[in-house]
Amino acid sequence: MKVLIVEDDKTQRKSLKKMLQQIGEDINIYEAEDKAEALEITSKNNIDIFYIDIYLKNSSGLDFAMELRKIPEYEFSFIIFLTTHVEYITQAFKQVHCYDYIIKPYDATEVVDMTKRFMLYGNNIKDTPEDKRHIVLEISKGINVKIYVDEIIFIEVNLRNCMIHTINGVYKANRLALEKILKLINCSNIIQCHKSFATNIKHIKKIESVDSKLSEIYFENYDKNALLGYKFKNIIMEQFQ
Repeated sequence: MKVLIVEDDKTQRKSLKKMLQQIGEDINIYEAEDKAEALEITSKNNIDIFYIDIYLKNSSGLDFAMELRKIPEYEFSFIIFLTTHVEYITQAFKQVHCYDYIIKPYDATEVVDMTKRFMLYGNNIKDTPEDKRHIVLEISKGINVKIYVDEIIFIEVNLRNCMIHTINGVYKANRLALEKILKLINCSNIIQCHKSFATNIKHIKKIESVDSKLSEIYFENYDKNALLGYKFKNIIMEQFQ
């Protein structure tokens, strides 16, 4: 796992690095003090997690993060902002879709726990057999669950609360957008079917029209339904048939 700290205060940067080093030898830590240096590092290394100070020398962390999002391989990368001003975090979530933030001064337990959580999210499932693919999500502080991808029935996201319906129950993950959970799952059978829903094609039993723009998706042995928007209907129907 590769982590980049973008912080122009050397003392705080070294302090954060020391906290991250507690995680173990499986983490490589890079450092940058401004946007130019950070962009150079990201162009030469495949960074997994970014810790970015809101304020940077000659620029801002928001500017760097917005530029980062324009690079395809970093479109969904984990970004955590570092700040002393909570009022800027709403702007960060809206403009950059960051995953979390840390208020200075840093708390070592918070830094380590957060990084471990994102390392679990980043579990690479691309080369795993489909029936063994899984993601690990933190459903509450200190509690992580392993969810097998082929057991997912559908996903619903409402106000950044992500509800994952599976054959073994429903799991809730906070502050996880639909596009990000789909990126983590990375499975061709699980397809977005509505602005707030994604469905597992393998579990669909019936699709029924509600009106000209909306349909409902019914599932085998499951009493809850997902919505199907007209923009996604052709894609879903092709896979369903």
